[in-house]
Amino acid sequence: MATEEHIAIVEKVEPKGEHGPYAITSCDEYEGSVTFSLKKPVWKEDSWPEPGTYVLLSAIREKRSGFRAMSARFKPPSRRASAQSNSKSKEQH
Repeated sequence: MATEEHIAIVEKVEPKGEHGPYAITSCDEYEGSVTFSLKKPVWKEDSWPEPGTYVLLSAIREKRSGFRAMSARFKPPSRRASAQSNSKSKEQH
């Protein structure tokens, strides 16, 4: 069974959290922020995201202190967005 993924934007990275490094995101589908650990197995990537980066969150749980994603990874660029930016750059040359 596939887990539903939610698009979020990284607002802040906290490298020295009480329980390890984590990121704070905003996600239109959740009121308030959604956080996730930057340690494996939660963060699936080799490098950390920067503020402004789009990520995909899944297995989101509601905790007393807010929402927590139990799985996170970079959102790959959409082909449509890539094709549009390539055609715009070609038009400018």
